[in-house]
Amino acid sequence: MAAALERLARSTDRGDGPVLARSAPRAPRVPAALLGLVLPVGLALLWELAAARGWITRRLLPPPTAIAVQLHELALTGELARHLEATLRRVALGFALGVGAATLLGAATGTFEPLRRLLDPTVQALRAIPSIAWVPLFVLWFGIFETPKVLLIAVGAFFPVYLALEAGIRGVDRKLVEVGRVYHLGPLSMIGRILLPAALPAWLTGVRGGLGLAWMFVIAAELMGASEGLGYLLVDGQMSGNAAIILGALLLFAVLGKASDALLVASTRRLVAWQDSFGAGG
Repeated sequence: MAAALERLARSTDRGDGPVLARSAPRAPRVPAALLGLVLPVGLALLWELAAARGWITRRLLPPPTAIAVQLHELALTGELARHLEATLRRVALGFALGVGAATLLGAATGTFEPLRRLLDPTVQALRAIPSIAWVPLFVLWFGIFETPKVLLIAVGAFFPVYLALEAGIRGVDRKLVEVGRVYHLGPLSMIGRILLPAALPAWLTGVRGGLGLAWMFVIAAELMGASEGLGYLLVDGQMSGNAAIILGALLLFAVLGKASDALLVASTRRLVAWQDSFGAGG
């Protein structure tokens, strides 16, 4: 057996070993960003062609070039920048408030079982309330200015983060907790050094979900008597019968939502670099 292994090693050094020992050349890979643009660009070209051939009604479904012209006109007047700034500000404030509250409550209920039994049923019941149902109450309590809009966005961002963190903590490997007990870690040290780091991937998944819902809830928020914002543009386009404004606002929501999600993923990638997961390879 030893002689056979020695012959195999010598043959590998000479380059005439088994084929599996040689690394095959890799085919060139298409950058993920470019690959992700194939579908939207293809749909936009098909959409433009359908409008040019008269297959669709341009008044009801204006082509991408008409939408671009409409957005360019708004940008030249400075109106587009004002609407973008208002929406971005509301999403940022509401998202930060919702994530902060969800992280505190999710960590508490995920760690302490009596607290979970006390609070979690109520939180789950509140989660079932549709977002638009909060609007009359928030308007009654806080008026029609910025406070109810930010709070409504915070409600949207709260629940995915809370659920993900609580489930992530409760799903931590029991062996890790036992190691912490062996080293006589107190409750706060156990949370900070064992439970939260182990639940970090689940929390980040919840944060991404909360960000997506924050962009969804901002539309409902900006229907509460707003005079600026992308949601206001949607209503303005509806009232004026301008489909290009409506589609342009929807396009901006999609672009901003995707850009913010990509920024979040890029900024938190290092936090979970220790994971040896299937998705991290290749």
